[in-house]
Amino acid sequence: MKQNITISLDKDMIRAGKMIAAQQGTSLNRMLRLELERIIQNARQYDMAKQKAISAMKMGFNSDMDRYPSRDELHER
Repeated sequence: MKQNITISLDKDMIRAGKMIAAQQGTSLNRMLRLELERIIQNARQYDMAKQKAISAMKMGFNSDMDRYPSRDELHER
């Protein structure tokens, strides 16, 4: 369901926004709505990636090795 909101913007910002919207063949309202949708989508994707990374860290890394080599073993010459 759509709902109208009221925002306060500087007159120069509104004028510039309307000019940009007109150049893009859209309205200021639509331009602002699409930008807000993009911001929300990015925030949701970030949260999902963050949760996935946290889950992976909690599970740990399985290298299928009995033990990790020591520093000396790694740097033998």
